[in-house]
Amino acid sequence: MILPIGDENRDRTRTPIVNYVLIAINVLVFVLLQGLGTNEEFTYAFATVPQEILSGEDIATEQQIQDPISGDTFALPLQPTPVSVYVTLLTSMFMHGGIAHLLGNMLYLWIFGDNIEDRLGHVRYLIFYLLCGVLASLAHVYSSAFLNTNLLIPSLGASGAISGVLGGYLLLFPQRRVTVIIFRILTQVPAIVAIGLWFLFQLVSGLGMLGGGTQAGGVAYAAHIGGFIAGVVLIKLFDAGAEPGRATR
Repeated sequence: MILPIGDENRDRTRTPIVNYVLIAINVLVFVLLQGLGTNEEFTYAFATVPQEILSGEDIATEQQIQDPISGDTFALPLQPTPVSVYVTLLTSMFMHGGIAHLLGNMLYLWIFGDNIEDRLGHVRYLIFYLLCGVLASLAHVYSSAFLNTNLLIPSLGASGAISGVLGGYLLLFPQRRVTVIIFRILTQVPAIVAIGLWFLFQLVSGLGMLGGGTQAGGVAYAAHIGGFIAGVVLIKLFDAGAEPGRATR
């Protein structure tokens, strides 16, 4: 288990306004719109449902449905989506399944997002973040179809977009020192180690789904892997021609 708690920021020259706003939106959506996780009607209406994305049709279900694969019956109150179902590829990345889910994601975004924003600039960073999030959601949708998992299970969370940030960070700042807690020891390691170990865990867990499992513990590992790869592929494109940061007060 490796937990990052900070990184080297002495060369940062821009105030990471976009990163602060993204964190604030995630927190406000969870508190005000999701009711700290109690507003299931909102959550089930705006989460990404693979079957809806694949078919382009909105789906609403009863409180209890039967899994067509296992035959098990479980609660899944999918709600009507008042906008195009494709919009949920964006809305879902600002919602979370619980406080721990939210805090974990925001910790990673706080640590690694500011450096990417400093390098790319505010507008490019925002576009990069959102694009990685959408591509991560699509990776989850199509991997669910490929693996023949239940396409009615909704997904939500900022993890895919943040995985893209990690992928970009790894390429731009591979030797940046990251303060981590590893095996209960506080130490510093290069970003290539901290993020590399994180990605290895996602990859191993994701490959475990190929053995017939579903999303272990409710985690959409395909979104993490897809977002990370998107970040690695896209970061050089977004970094090309980016203006260097300027000191702000």
